[in-house]
Amino acid sequence: MLGAFANAFKTPDLRRKILFVLFIVVIFRIGSVVPAPGVNVQSLHTCIKISQGGANANLYNLINLFSGGALLQLAIFALGIMPYITASIILQLLTVVIPRLETLKKEGQSGQTKITQYTRYLTLVLAVLNSTAFVTLAVNDQLFTGCPGIVYDTSIFPVIVMILTMTAGTSVIMWLGELITERGIGNGMSIMIFTQVVATFPAALWGVQKAKGPWIFAMVCLIGLVVIAAVVFIEQAQRRIPVQYARRMVGRKMFGGSSTYIPLKVNQAGVVPIIFASSVLLLPVLLSNLVGSGNVEGSDWRGKVTRFINDNVVNSRSLFYVTVFAVLVVAFAYFYNAIAFDPIKQADQIRKQGGFIPGIRPGPQTERYLAKTVNRITLPGALFIAFIAIIPYLIVWFGNVRNFPFAGTTVLIAVGVALELMRQIDSQLMLRNYEGFLK
Repeated sequence: MLGAFANAFKTPDLRRKILFVLFIVVIFRIGSVVPAPGVNVQSLHTCIKISQGGANANLYNLINLFSGGALLQLAIFALGIMPYITASIILQLLTVVIPRLETLKKEGQSGQTKITQYTRYLTLVLAVLNSTAFVTLAVNDQLFTGCPGIVYDTSIFPVIVMILTMTAGTSVIMWLGELITERGIGNGMSIMIFTQVVATFPAALWGVQKAKGPWIFAMVCLIGLVVIAAVVFIEQAQRRIPVQYARRMVGRKMFGGSSTYIPLKVNQAGVVPIIFASSVLLLPVLLSNLVGSGNVEGSDWRGKVTRFINDNVVNSRSLFYVTVFAVLVVAFAYFYNAIAFDPIKQADQIRKQGGFIPGIRPGPQTERYLAKTVNRITLPGALFIAFIAIIPYLIVWFGNVRNFPFAGTTVLIAVGVALELMRQIDSQLMLRNYEGFLK
């Protein structure tokens, strides 16, 4: 592998692309630590330290994960790439519902260009909404509970400047990601996500080292390596369904007679079920804060709801939280696969091309076979990512280690993007008659 890296840097064109990607990543990280205008940096850092052990620690940890620590610092690139990812997921789900989007998807490159344009517009809308929400919380001293004074001036003009700055930062991040896709190597948006997620690793590992000592630190690193190896194995695992195409005469030429396969990934949903499950579990906390806590010790309905949320939803050590989280991950994995893979459409496409699955009749039998196969391979993949998602909570239970750095979302995103980047570099090396990473 080190030899493949050396060969990559020996090739001038490939070296230029890799260095360009690294240059964009450096700019991205600089923008993630530069605060927006009007932010009291000293007070903000104090509030961040206080929040790490508070009741809403899970919420703050999730925010830090998807922003690389930039959102809680109210930086220029505070929103990160998440508005774009959210917009992409929304449009992907709407493609199944709205016929116009489904037609654009079938039109090829021109239709995909139009969908990308819609994604950019929706990203800007989501960026305005997100930046307005977080700036409003910061101005009203509600971003961190019991920690005021993180904004110097709360008048209307500085607030608008902060909102516009964060929205413009999202636009710049989109532009940087497209530059990586065009002039660098790999998918620019994926590399941006990878950068945000991996940026939290060093601080989290150093926190474990300071809090628990070298032995626990070494144990956490060992568990992290095992988790990464297991994720790589599952991400590469797939079920290959053979498809045979019959021979046919067109004029005087013979066509067909070839065989291929349909690759069905074990973990086709990727990290999306974990993101959806985390978002659903955060809704009761946000609604409780919106409605009001009432008297926690009282007998009114607000007090009962607040006690239940604090004991079972906010507290990640509760069995209720971990169980519901795992069940939601499995459920969303099936939901995503049902949207992403349509056995009826796939069977119809095979029939139109003159193909068939050996031993299976074309038509309804092929549809049932594909649906049954997808459901069977989804179960182990869903159970695996559910287990990966709850590993940090198991570590907290049995090892008393908070903020486990190798969380399920982190590892799945990092491994998935790293494997895709390795495939891109591998294909570039193979074109130049070098041995690649993947053998």
